[in-house]
Amino acid sequence: MDRLDNTIRPYAWGSTTAIAHLLGVEPTGEPQAEMWMGAHPGAPSRTPRGTLVEVIDADPERELGAAAVARFGPRLPFLLKVLAAGAPLSLQVHPDLEQAREGYADEERRGIPLDAPHRNYKDANHKPELICALTEFVGLCGFRDPVETAGLLDGLGVDSLKPYADLLHAHPVDAALREMLTAILTADPEDMARTVAEATAACTRLGGAYAPYAVLGHHYPGDPGVIAAMLLNHVRLQPGEALFLGAGVPHAYLSGLGVEIMATSDNVLRCGLTPKHVDVPELLRVVRFEAGDPGVLRPEASPDGEEVYETPIDEFRLSRYVLPQGGARHDLTRDTPQILLCTAGTVRTGGLELGPGQSVFVPAGERVEVSGSGTLFRATVIV
Repeated sequence: MDRLDNTIRPYAWGSTTAIAHLLGVEPTGEPQAEMWMGAHPGAPSRTPRGTLVEVIDADPERELGAAAVARFGPRLPFLLKVLAAGAPLSLQVHPDLEQAREGYADEERRGIPLDAPHRNYKDANHKPELICALTEFVGLCGFRDPVETAGLLDGLGVDSLKPYADLLHAHPVDAALREMLTAILTADPEDMARTVAEATAACTRLGGAYAPYAVLGHHYPGDPGVIAAMLLNHVRLQPGEALFLGAGVPHAYLSGLGVEIMATSDNVLRCGLTPKHVDVPELLRVVRFEAGDPGVLRPEASPDGEEVYETPIDEFRLSRYVLPQGGARHDLTRDTPQILLCTAGTVRTGGLELGPGQSVFVPAGERVEVSGSGTLFRATVIV
């Protein structure tokens, strides 16, 4: 078992205080967006034996287990994060596995450099993800009923939005959503900038259900993603609640602190709320134009105290233990690799003591028991 020393990513949208407060250290004054735990080559966790990439590369079957290597290859298939959104992130979707493989192979054939700003596919993997709230966490997830969106647009009283509202009334759901998103992203930039400015002013004036879009408009003036965001469900998670984001589901995180886990991939297609490249044709190929409830997840408790966030994929499995003072020890031994993350209190395991924000990597099959008083998240895989 190895204590992890993890990199904090200073993206501009990060909170200046949330991760520091979790770790019990003085804020630096700079944005701190994500703390990465895992073996992603961009910022692998460090251990007393070297980076986690080096540790796994030295003996994949010992660290990951034979079954995990057979199923996912000689790499850790998930990345665990603490994510702190101090400002809205970009509106985005992720491809499914087949789309990622096709897109990556196509861009490789065309010789597009991996670091090119217009490159869509950095690897051949999909990127399903799960976000679990540690504080109240606000986001956008999946398409809402188009009729509801039409009502929201009509309520703004902005003349240039009326054609978009009409689109949502005029077609079946999937066609209506596709046509409106296409119209938003292909509109004349100057016309759209004026529409966004008028919509932002109206949202600011009206407040209430419109308030989140006023915030987006102030952060991203003139960005068509402000209008696109109105197509999506506005979700407010309470601590312990989660969202699973599968392929093709448009989403954006707006504010809050959470534990995020995802398949190890960098494939992101952006819809807006960003100065970065938006590839409209490829985006429209990947988005799933389905309206419905965002599907807030609550953990399912098992008799041994483990609370599991059920998802339909195998690359990761996230659960948590809420350990009471003086409670029993829990045996967490598994034949798969694990990362254990403490988010509250003090947890003891393998002779190590973990406080909030501290984590360990547990090789497959290594015996591990935990005790103490606090909250412990457990990340592993299903084989």
